[in-house]
Amino acid sequence: MAERGGRGGGRNSGGVSGSLDKSITLPPDEIFRNLENAKRFAIDIGGSLAKLAYYSTVQHKVARVRSFDQSGKDVEHESPYEITVQEEITARLHFIKFENAYIETCLDFIKDHLVNTETKVIKATGGGAYKFKDLIEKKLGLKLDKEDVMTCLIKGCNFVLKNIPHEAFAYMKDADPEFRFQMNHPHIFPYLLVNIGSGVSIVKVETEDKFEWIGGSSIGGGTFWGLGALLTQTKKFDELLQLASKGRHTNVDMLVKDVYGGAYQTLGLSGNLIASSFGKSATADKEFSKEDMAKSLLHMISNDIGQLACLYAKLHNLNKIYFGGFFIRGHPVTMRTITYSINFFSKGEVQALFLRHEGYLGAIGAFLKGAEQDNPNQYSWGENYAGSSGLMSTSPDICPMQRERSGTFDMLEMDRLERPLVNLPLLEDPSTYIPDTVDLTDDAMARKYWLSCFEEALDGVAKRAAASQPESVDAAERAEKFRQKYWDKLQTLRQQPFAYGTLTVRSLLDTREHCLNEFNFPDPYSKVKQKENGIALKCYQSVIDSLDSLGWEERQFALVKGLLAGNVFDWGAKAVSDVLETEPQFGFEEAKEKLQERPWLEDSYNEWLARLKASPHKCALIFADNSGIDIILGVFPFVRELLSRGTEVILACNSGPALNDVTYSESLLVTERIAATDPVIRAALKEEKLLLVQTGSSSPCLDLSRLDKGLANLVRERKTDLVIIEGMGRAIHTNYYAALKCESLKLAVIKNSWLADRLGGKIFSVIFKYEVPLK
Repeated sequence: MAERGGRGGGRNSGGVSGSLDKSITLPPDEIFRNLENAKRFAIDIGGSLAKLAYYSTVQHKVARVRSFDQSGKDVEHESPYEITVQEEITARLHFIKFENAYIETCLDFIKDHLVNTETKVIKATGGGAYKFKDLIEKKLGLKLDKEDVMTCLIKGCNFVLKNIPHEAFAYMKDADPEFRFQMNHPHIFPYLLVNIGSGVSIVKVETEDKFEWIGGSSIGGGTFWGLGALLTQTKKFDELLQLASKGRHTNVDMLVKDVYGGAYQTLGLSGNLIASSFGKSATADKEFSKEDMAKSLLHMISNDIGQLACLYAKLHNLNKIYFGGFFIRGHPVTMRTITYSINFFSKGEVQALFLRHEGYLGAIGAFLKGAEQDNPNQYSWGENYAGSSGLMSTSPDICPMQRERSGTFDMLEMDRLERPLVNLPLLEDPSTYIPDTVDLTDDAMARKYWLSCFEEALDGVAKRAAASQPESVDAAERAEKFRQKYWDKLQTLRQQPFAYGTLTVRSLLDTREHCLNEFNFPDPYSKVKQKENGIALKCYQSVIDSLDSLGWEERQFALVKGLLAGNVFDWGAKAVSDVLETEPQFGFEEAKEKLQERPWLEDSYNEWLARLKASPHKCALIFADNSGIDIILGVFPFVRELLSRGTEVILACNSGPALNDVTYSESLLVTERIAATDPVIRAALKEEKLLLVQTGSSSPCLDLSRLDKGLANLVRERKTDLVIIEGMGRAIHTNYYAALKCESLKLAVIKNSWLADRLGGKIFSVIFKYEVPLK
């Protein structure tokens, strides 16, 4: 049994090359980052690779806003609030993977930089933990505490599946690229974990702490390595896989067509299936190449493992199998043959899945075992793209230097989020929800455009970052470091768009925000937002007076037009930022003139108006977009109208800054100022009919599967029956196709010519999408 043809080639176990000797290409302090603040350690040592885990506290700058009133100053100010930059400490998990050959040098470096470790114990797992026990204890002065390998693997697997949305992927050999990432199902259990080390262990995982070993095999990675060494005299595992990638198994294996002259129609067997592994070697009077023998051996063992895993999955009624272990290690030839085997034996009913970070599972699990008193599972964690290496290409044609395993270091960083993240309860089906509208991994034309778009904007972002901190003597230097780091990330993504999972506009924006934070630019637009909020607040009452003077139906259209006009003020869109920088008089009325006339590109306004003539909604959840004119002159008049109809409103804003998006803390101060002059808003706040909440996000886009738990609870408590999502990032780049259990309104102005053309419109075209769920 085998598939035909296909590409081969090894892949780097990480993305950062270099060693700790004279040939180093990356400084050790960029590998073992923030080591001076490390608190707790764990290590997983395999036969050839060591994976170190440590927890550290990271100090970085954050922009805080506060009312002038609270600081005891004069209340007469041009600005509605003041901005202070403070130091904040957050928790970060670091995971580093390197060859065992470097372990002593790495331990020396760690020892020299340890300052504040809270523990005298290092948790360890893996077969090599015994071998290096004395060395580790001597070098670090920490007692080594051994943990069960399988328990650590499962804890690590659960952790990455819950916290990294694009952790799991299917491998498709004929696709470009080969990876097809899976959005994590909110309920990850049960699943089958097949760990292929020297042998094979098959474990059924039912809950966080409940799992059982249900089977296995002595025929695994060690079998491939041992027999391969005997057949080819090649002693290194990766060299065996390289040989296999170049071989043709059909020169060695006997196929169905070799036995029957073609397909075996009675049993429905293709003529290209393997009838007998190494079958031709018994009768052929010739020498076989090392490459062909290695390929035949790989197929034989992979097919055996695949069939065994498939049978256990069917026996236990499971349709997801996660594969891990040193036999996998991201090699295309192993992933390809196992995927084919699972598809063949299950007739497509069982899915073979692999993990971006499968090499870290043991280290993550060992760390979690050592940190149980801190209960790390009560938090949500997010991958820090700025400090993580990313998945490397399996293609032999891409970045050959990056595929060299010798002397490589691979890194993963996870930041602890303030509060747990959960699904929006109103998602129609959380298991099928995909936030992003366009998959740039698949869409080569869109990928090329958006990567170029972000590259062209980079100098301007770096310039604004430096300008946002005029009092800092090193702002320009840090801005240049940011520019270089993000540029390098973009070049990596050009070659390997799957490096951090599915590539999307959202992930490009998030990576940029992570890189800005890395170099202490927490909110480059803070002063822009402060100024625009001040200007908009002065206009608020006149906008309300104008709206109140209109008849009901005319007012409804004016409110929608105001929402759309406010959404024009997006500093993340180059077409808008160019106007805002060159035309300071450009304001609310000018923005209205820019809008497309009806009928809009997507136009459900008539249906929305008809719905407003019926009974009011019980509670509306509004995801706000930009600061300034958008939230103050667009969103708040709309909120005010809903409140006047008897609808409660939950106004959700970003927890942290991104571009000129309004943050939760800014929304509190803006609302306070509006309430001081608007009795409708003031009464709604007092009666808790207007509630301000944070989303749990610091992104210009919106992932409805990762929202603040407090927001989700409030949505349930208030029986929310209307969701309003505004803005290009939240309603077009993400959630354009999101299906909800309740009514929804998605509206945005398209401020990008390429995107407008893609959607069949022009720049400043309007999306007004009112949707009612099917009964």
